[in-house]
Parts: sequence; C-alpha cells; structure tokens
Amino acid sequence: MNTPKLRTWRDTLAFYTQRRLLIIFLLGMASGYPWIMIGSSMSAWLNELGFTRATIGYFGAVFAAYSVNFLWSPLIDRVKLPLLTRWLGQRRGWVIFCQVGIAASCFYLSTLNFHDNLAWAGMVALCIAVFSATQDIGIDAFRIDTIGLHEARVQSAAAAMTTAGWWTGFGALGAIPFFLADLPAWDWNDIYKIMALGMLVLTIGTWLASEPRTARVELQREAELKYQKIAFDNPALTLLMTIMAGVFIASVVLALNFIPGDQIGVIIGWSIFQVALLAAFVSLLVKLQKREFAPAAEDHQGQSIKRSHRIIAWIIVTTIEPISEFFQRNGVRMALTVLLFVLLFKVGEAFLGRMSIVFYQEIGFSNTEIGLYSKLMNWWVTIAFALIGSYVNMRLGIIKGLLIGGSAMAVSNLLFSALAIIGPDKVLFVTAVVSDGFTSAWSTVAFVAFISLLCNRAFTATQYALMASLGTLGRTVLATYSGAVVDFLDGNWALFFMLTTLMVIPSLFLLWTIRHKIRALETENKERQDAHDRSEAN
Repeated sequence: MNTPKLRTWRDTLAFYTQRRLLIIFLLGMASGYPWIMIGSSMSAWLNELGFTRATIGYFGAVFAAYSVNFLWSPLIDRVKLPLLTRWLGQRRGWVIFCQVGIAASCFYLSTLNFHDNLAWAGMVALCIAVFSATQDIGIDAFRIDTIGLHEARVQSAAAAMTTAGWWTGFGALGAIPFFLADLPAWDWNDIYKIMALGMLVLTIGTWLASEPRTARVELQREAELKYQKIAFDNPALTLLMTIMAGVFIASVVLALNFIPGDQIGVIIGWSIFQVALLAAFVSLLVKLQKREFAPAAEDHQGQSIKRSHRIIAWIIVTTIEPISEFFQRNGVRMALTVLLFVLLFKVGEAFLGRMSIVFYQEIGFSNTEIGLYSKLMNWWVTIAFALIGSYVNMRLGIIKGLLIGGSAMAVSNLLFSALAIIGPDKVLFVTAVVSDGFTSAWSTVAFVAFISLLCNRAFTATQYALMASLGTLGRTVLATYSGAVVDFLDGNWALFFMLTTLMVIPSLFLLWTIRHKIRALETENKERQDAHDRSEAN
C-alpha cells in the first residue's frame, strides 16, 4: 500500500479514516473499557461504601495482571484456541475469548456484597484484569501486524488511533457510570450489570476486523529448527536455560505475594535476587546467540532430531527466544535502558490517576461533575491531541515527541496541586483536566509508537507485552502505594501532586542517553517506506 502524503486536510482526513485505522480505534475502545470496571468506578464504589483510602489503593493491586502479562504473552503468539482460531484467526480468536471473559466476570462482580465478600470481590476483579491484560496483548499484536514494516507513518497514526480509542472506552464510556450513580434509582451493582453488557457490544470491532497476514509462522519455524539442533548438540545448556527461565518466572509470581504489603525488606531482597537472575540469564542468552549452530534439516537429519528435541525447541522459541532476540538485536545496554525507561515513564501520571477520583470527591466535587469534567470532557481532549500528537510526532520524530510530551505531562500535575490549595474551583478543575488530557495523550502516542518500533514481527505479542507490562508496572503496582503516600503526608494533596511531577525526570534522562540509536531506527524505517513508495509509483 502506498502511504499518502499529508499535504492537505483532506489527505489527512482520508489517511486517519482508512478502514484498518478505524478498526484499531474500535479495538482500542474495548481495551480501555475494562479499566473503568476495576479502576475509577471501583474506587468510587469502594469510597461510597466507606472503605479507607489505603484499602482503595491496595484494591488496585489487581492491576498487577497488566504488569506481568508478558509471562503468558507467548501463548498469544503460539497457542491456537480450539474453534476460535480456525474461525477468526490467531489474533482475533484470542481477543474475542478475552472479551467474553471480561463481560462474564463483570456481571458476576455486580452480584456481590463487598462488605461480606471483599476478598472474593478482589479475586473477581483480578479475573477481569487478567482477561483484559490478555486482550491487550492480542490487540497490540493485531495493531502492529496490520501495519507493514514499510509504513512508518501509519504505525504512528495507529498509535494515535489506539490511544484515542482507549480513552473513548475509558473516558467517554467511563463517564456513564458516574452519571447513573447520582440517580436515585441506580446503585453500583446495577451499574456493573450495564457495564458487562457494554463489553459485549464492544466485541463489534473484533468481528469487523480482518486477521492480519504475516510471516510469523515461518519465522518461528526457522527459530525452532535452530533450537532443535541446539538441543541435540548441547542438552546441558538447553536444560540450564529452561531451569533459569522457570525460576525467574516463579520468582516474579512469588514476588506478587508481597505487593502490596509492608514487608519492605523482603521486597527489596527479592527484587535484588530477580535482577541478579535476569542479568545471568541475559548473559547466557547473548553468549548462546554468538555461537554458530548448523540448522537442523528435516530430511537427512530427521532421524537424529528426536521428538524430545522438537518439544524443547518449541518451549524455548515460545518462552525464551523472544527475549533473546530482543537483547541480541538491540544489545544488552540498549535493551536494559529501554526497559528501565518504559518502567519509569508513566509512574508520576499513574500516582495521580490512582488517587484522582478520591481527591475530587474529598475536595467537594459531585459524581456528576467528576463524570462530566474528568471523564467526558477529557475524552474529547484526549482524542483531539492524540491525533495532533501523532501528526506532530511524524514531523518531529518519536524522541522529541517523548521529551516534549513527558516534560509537559510532569508540569501539568502542578495544576492539581493548585486545585488542592484553592479548593473545588470548576474553572481550575477544567484547566487541570484539559492540561492533563493533552499531555497524557501526546506522551502516550509517542510512547506506544516507541515500543512498537522495537518489536520483531516474529514475536510481536511477546515483545510488545514485555515492554508494555513494564510500563504498566509503574502505572499500576507501584501506584498501588499512592493512597498510603497520601496518608503518610497527612492528606497533603498539594505536596503529593508535586512529588508526581518529579517522578518523570529519571525516565527522560534515560531516554536522552539512547536518543541516537532510536533516531537511527526511525531513519531506517523512513528509508524503507520511501523505497516502497517509489516502487509503488513506478
């Protein structure tokens, strides 16, 4: 496909309204919608039931599912669901499976009494989070696979459309529960039943989509043949890699037992162990990649390659190769810097977002005002600036887009400090919400385009999920302590929002150190696109 030049507003409109980008927008809505079930609406529900700020913050630990979804992301790349994969394809089959699971879990949550079953309600909310996090893997992989390698501009536009869609599901649809909550005839249990029905309606994007065609299966097959030979030539090394991968995954799962919690020493010690294990694992992967292995041909070597070798190769390609390829292609230093940047970039915004509803309610805004200003109005702001941000990022590049968006995102938090000092002033509330929506949309578009740029098409779901889950770790698990921080500050909201402003600085420094390599990748993609456009023209 020849990507059009955006010379006039008609060209721009036609570019952003092409069918595949509109499908990505609808899928983005389905991706953002579950967050209101376990996020803002849940916070308001718990607050009205009389639970403490710390409890509300800790309840958000269910978002940890988004932080560790990379652990099962290889399944979305490799495992075929019975019937669904045959009818809809690998990507769409997984997405529709998760969407139905979200709707069913939300409906069941609506039947529970939180005072009597708070722990069980938390488990059901965790089910929603797991289905939603898995849906995100499939949707992100679908988005990246739908856009050709030669279509750099379309990839940036796709990031804008998925961001705009996400905020439509989270912001526009997220305002409805708050409007209903202020009506005498509605309680939160009934509202959650309506939200479950809304999730089923949002499956329309999946039904309208077309399964993308890629060389994923062929590329994975090539990797399997390589590892069949490795398993045959060096079974000890293969066994060591498998054990290390299993121990690392188990350590991540066990670490979740201490999040949230007050066992700070245990958390720090376990984190050091995980970092050390990951460093050793990465070193082994890099060493392995530097070795030369002859391919395991299926004809004359078919007898020597046993079934066990094939099983081991499938497991390694599914669980280890995506990480190995990422570090080998980018280098250890570059890869670790990218992952650390992704972890820290959205921390300040997440701390603000986790406590924002409680803050609005405490200083005197009604649920209707919160729904109107924080959700509905912010929706339009986010869509507008997501599209504008993608257009500008095409001109300036991803690095400048991230630096500008990240800096503006941090500074905009100071407006919430002013709101905490002045009180429930509607003009200042609108100003703060608009500013936050603008900067968040701009930075998110650049952020999504950034991690999409770094994915290999053979392992799109796994590599994107790895980076996205790290970003979500900062936005969710770390932000779980936001309520405890407010309590520690004795409810000093102004100081709390000032701290969120400072949290973005480390990530921007990391980004600055790798700016040249990212620009080189952008230049390579642009040259590939220009070459494709010239060939199309001829």
